[in-house]
Amino acid sequence: MIRIVADTNVLVSACIGRGPASKVIEACLDGRLVPFLSGPLLLEYRDVLSRTEPFVQGRLSANERLALLEIFVSRCHWRTAHFKWRPNLVDEADNHLIELAISANAHIVVTSNIRDFEKAELRFPHIKIETPAATVRRLEDERFNR
Repeated sequence: MIRIVADTNVLVSACIGRGPASKVIEACLDGRLVPFLSGPLLLEYRDVLSRTEPFVQGRLSANERLALLEIFVSRCHWRTAHFKWRPNLVDEADNHLIELAISANAHIVVTSNIRDFEKAELRFPHIKIETPAATVRRLEDERFNR
């Protein structure tokens, strides 16, 4: 099973449209991906999904977004990052994703914001940073290689 950490922008994109981010969340819900979650990431998910602005043209209402979050969280495995790898990323707010991925021994951090992760001061070669589209391709390749 592929262990992932999903950046908040993946959940936001899944709430707005039906693209690759939606397929990543669906794969988490049906067990093809194993998502990991920490307290700080859950707080970030809740904060962003409760906003109005990014979802004006979205396909889900506020109540539907919170329901999706509840279902998604029920599929997540909880981890606490016991060590802070700082400074590391250009965007300080993203460091907790790498720390969670290390703690969870995740294979992939799925994000739409690859650039900030590519400029990391520290490298963790066992953790891939992928877009939702790349993760969907990986799932399709895995399915065909069985």
